[in-house]
Amino acid sequence: MDRIRIQAWVACATVLGALAACAPIKPAPSSAGSPAARPSCTAAVAGDPLVGNWLSVSSQKGVAGSVRRLYTLNSDGTMSYVEQVKRPRAPSQGLDESGCWSHEGQTLVLRTLESNGSPVNLNDPIYTNRHRVDRVNATELRLSGPAGSVQARRMSPGYRLPF
Repeated sequence: MDRIRIQAWVACATVLGALAACAPIKPAPSSAGSPAARPSCTAAVAGDPLVGNWLSVSSQKGVAGSVRRLYTLNSDGTMSYVEQVKRPRAPSQGLDESGCWSHEGQTLVLRTLESNGSPVNLNDPIYTNRHRVDRVNATELRLSGPAGSVQARRMSPGYRLPF
C-alpha cells in the first residue's frame, strides 16, 4: 500500500510540475512598457492634407521583388505603418507598427508605440522617424528622410495591403 501511495504522489508531482512549466510567464512591468507611460496621440489640425492612407510601392537594390509601405494617418493623431516585402514565389514578409503621428511645419513625425503587436521601448530613437514633407496634395505624397525618398499615392479609406 505504501508503494502505491508513493507512486501516486510521484505521479501527481510530475503532472503538477508539467502544468507549472506550461504556465505563461508575465514579464515584470517596466516604466517604458507600462500603459500609463504611453503617450496619448494629439489630433491633427482640421483639414490637414496628410490625413489618409498613403501607399508607396518601390524596388530596392539587392531586394528581389517590391517593397510596399502603407501609411495610415488618422485625424485623431493615431497612425499605422505597414511595410511588406513581396517576392515572387515566396510568402510576403512584413512589419506592422502603430502609434502616433504629427505634422510639425514641413516635417512628418511618426512615433511607434507598438511593433508587430508588442510595446516598444519608448526611449529607443529607432521608434521615432522624421520625414521632410516635400509635396502633399489630394493624390500624392512625397517624403524624404534618412532612409531616402518616398513617393506615395492616396488610397481609399480602409485600404489594406493584400498578402
